[in-house]
Amino acid sequence: MAEFGIVTAKGSKRVASLAEELHNVPEAARLPLQALFDQLAETQARIDQLTDEIEEVHRKNEVSRRLVSIPGVGVLTATAIAATTPDVSNFGSARDYAAWLGLTPKQHSTGGKPRSGGISKMGNRYIRRLLYLGAMAQIMVRRRSRHPGTDWLSRKLATKETRVFAIALANRMARTIYALLRDGTSYKPRVEVMHG
Repeated sequence: MAEFGIVTAKGSKRVASLAEELHNVPEAARLPLQALFDQLAETQARIDQLTDEIEEVHRKNEVSRRLVSIPGVGVLTATAIAATTPDVSNFGSARDYAAWLGLTPKQHSTGGKPRSGGISKMGNRYIRRLLYLGAMAQIMVRRRSRHPGTDWLSRKLATKETRVFAIALANRMARTIYALLRDGTSYKPRVEVMHG
């Protein structure tokens, strides 16, 4: 609507203020713009309904409720994992589970030396993406913190490129998820002892 002199900040929360300005738009543009606003309202209502349904599934699912205790795992990730992960006894180890999600390095060799490459990207793309986003959220929170800390996360952030580290953190989250699913427990953070 900028071509009509109506400008606002980006974001879905600004749509209502734009809709209120519809009377300042030429009549020829009013009808198509109203149709767009109606479509946006319907889409938002559908998103809200689906969000409520996902949260209801989460509340009723004991596995999903345990998974959200892991840092970086939210309701959406937990319900997706609870719904799509087969029995973890099918996996020999936590690494096998992470490999099933495509979060382990590809192995190749050159000159007789084994090398690790990028992640394999096999398995469930959606869960892999959710874990990556959860890892990035943890990284951003830690970066904004006034006290970065001395734990594993802080040490790795100081030495690794952000996206590479996010994959490593997503891998670690997948291994933690495997342990919780295998043992039927909730996440308990490890307390690192400072030596000095």
